[in-house]
Amino acid sequence: MKAVIGMEELAAHPEYLSIADLDGVKLDLRYACANNFVGRNLYGDAAPALLHRRAAERLAMAARELRRQRPGFSLLVFDALRPGRVQRVLWDIVKDTPQRIYVADPARGSIHSFGMAVDLSVEDDGGRELDMGTGFDDFTELAQPQRETELRQAGRLGEAQLANRLLLRHCMSQAGFSGIATEWWHFEAADRDWVRAHMLLIE
Repeated sequence: MKAVIGMEELAAHPEYLSIADLDGVKLDLRYACANNFVGRNLYGDAAPALLHRRAAERLAMAARELRRQRPGFSLLVFDALRPGRVQRVLWDIVKDTPQRIYVADPARGSIHSFGMAVDLSVEDDGGRELDMGTGFDDFTELAQPQRETELRQAGRLGEAQLANRLLLRHCMSQAGFSGIATEWWHFEAADRDWVRAHMLLIE
């Protein structure tokens, strides 16, 4: 059985950090407002701009690498630590649809719910989000890194869009994050099986 801790208990927990003030990181927390595929704020008064210390330190490293590659650019975070109670809301919406591949079954635990995953993009030095070919939470094949080669060959993903994705992926991988096959914006700070076996699940 997973060890569980409530979101409200994290303020006094030394292993969970706010990412709100990280240099080179900006926030556009989609599930803390109505600008998401559900159409409402799912966090309420909770503080979602948190990550486990390990992930937060790696995110800071990624931001430094981005600034080294592109001075003035910033990482733009859409979601970080996502409590299990929010994950269940998302799952209940998609579980009987083809979009279920984009949302982890809360029975296994999303890596977001351990504070070890982050969803993000890149913002340029003028405050404009880079064109990645789709927006965040686009539930189509265009969002899938595993399809990028064929999408590029078919002319459905532009050269500049792919280059932007590769810039984000490079910075995140240099900091120790791994991406996934179905979402260009999602990165994990440790092996997911290890995370589920050894870390606290946040509710």
